[in-house]
Amino acid sequence: MHSDSIHAFEHGHMFLGEKHEGNERRTWFVVALTAAMMVAEIAGGIVYGSMALVADGWHMSTHAAALSISALAYRFARRHASDPRFSLGTGKLGELAGFSSAIILALVALLIGYESVARVFAPVAIRFDEAIVIAVVGLVVNLGSAWLLFDPDHHHHQHTREHGGGHAHAASHHHAHDHNMRAAYLHVLADALTSVLAIVALVAGRSYGWTWMDPLMGIVGAVVIARWSWGLVRSSALVLLDAVPDAELVERIRNRIEVEGDRVCDLHLWRLGPGHLAAIVAVVSDRPKPPEAYKARLDGLVGLSHLTVEVHPCCSHAPLHQAA
Repeated sequence: MHSDSIHAFEHGHMFLGEKHEGNERRTWFVVALTAAMMVAEIAGGIVYGSMALVADGWHMSTHAAALSISALAYRFARRHASDPRFSLGTGKLGELAGFSSAIILALVALLIGYESVARVFAPVAIRFDEAIVIAVVGLVVNLGSAWLLFDPDHHHHQHTREHGGGHAHAASHHHAHDHNMRAAYLHVLADALTSVLAIVALVAGRSYGWTWMDPLMGIVGAVVIARWSWGLVRSSALVLLDAVPDAELVERIRNRIEVEGDRVCDLHLWRLGPGHLAAIVAVVSDRPKPPEAYKARLDGLVGLSHLTVEVHPCCSHAPLHQAA
């Protein structure tokens, strides 16, 4: 076989999301904003005696680290997308970064909860006016960062449906979600939440003398952040474990293959990266066709970027095995 013929059947393994480069730039910008605000809040909280403000500052420091992980993951995935050492590309690196960020979020929740409970039993004097100013500035920075990282694909779920001619029509699918960007977004959203809670606590303390509100808001923030962390751990872990990303798509693949006496005897579907799925389909048939014939039946399925088809004859027929 000539080398030109071999090259004709080769295909790339670039399974990065279509917004990959833009997400990388936005994440680096938010890292810089978060790091600057982190320094201001920690220093201000120590000087003015606010636990809510110190907690928010340390919270932002861990987020600055987690956001850096997200940004570095984007860069590494882009630079090594064609590296032959990664047999199915680097699209899953974002899931790994998202999972790591979720663990950091959980640790942040534990730290804030511990420090807040400690402050319930050992309150300190708070200089409310100065602390409120810093908390408000922090909230503005956090909301700006959240706006920069907001991705409507994470909030509007639309599903592919089969229409009359057998063509698949789709907008955004849940398997197109970028968990790395979602992790970065949740980090700055958690920052915004702790800023809001700090402002509420500080205003209540200044106006009514409710100094207990400061650690209480820290506890509330810890609980909410822990819940966000669990959701991100679960969704990213499912991708890392190659869980089936779309049960409806599995059924569509099966229905398209199982015609004219052909039957699916083995089917695997998993996610390679944002918007990219892989499938291995094993077919058994009385009258087996070439793998290309079965691949043609799956043309038009949105997100199916890497497909392998194995063809087996029924046991009563002559031995035959084809794969492509």
